[in-house]
Amino acid sequence: MNQDILDRTAAFVEQTLSADSSGHDWYHVRRVWQVARQIGRAESADPYVVELAALLHDIADWKFHDGDAAAGPRAARAWLTELAVDAATIDHVCEIIERLSFKGSGVADEMPLLEGRVVQDADRLDAIGAIGIARTFAYGGHVGQPIHDPLVPPQRHDSFEAYKNSRGTSINHFYEKLLLLKDRMQTPTGRRMAEDRHRYLEQFLERFFQEWNAAPGAPCLPSQSAGR
Repeated sequence: MNQDILDRTAAFVEQTLSADSSGHDWYHVRRVWQVARQIGRAESADPYVVELAALLHDIADWKFHDGDAAAGPRAARAWLTELAVDAATIDHVCEIIERLSFKGSGVADEMPLLEGRVVQDADRLDAIGAIGIARTFAYGGHVGQPIHDPLVPPQRHDSFEAYKNSRGTSINHFYEKLLLLKDRMQTPTGRRMAEDRHRYLEQFLERFFQEWNAAPGAPCLPSQSAGR
């Protein structure tokens, strides 16, 4: 029965996100799902909860629902209720989805659930490395965000509201979020997996600014401490 629910949920998510062009598509969810399974096995987490939460974690992202952070848990609850999943599992999955998102560099992560830490690490791993770089610029293009503006410095967001309402650049996003994720991984497995991907972010930025600064008078690299 659990496998049938997982199969139906995967099909539902694939169909729902099939037209996404922002980097929050089915293939993002599929990668998070597979990595979460890997981390979950290593961390002895409940595999059923891990897989459901990973599959449904972006079913209604607040970024595409007028900043409504309750949209995701609400959509997940509706779907799981339709499948007659037991109430305790629904509550567990929805609490993970509610707590999952990065909420600003100045906002502490609060994820008391082991399965939530597993899924959060898997989701954050997909935000760094080569895939994370590609997704950053896909999202930036989707919302009409500049690649880089040296006159717009990275910001520290001390509340979720400030983070949600921020209008920056794709390069600033590296300093406001992506470069911070390695140190915010919450499982030993996730921390190990993040090391190489984090180095790739740093290498990319070094090359980006080498090319950017090749133009006479171009401003220099933002401070690595920005957003921390």
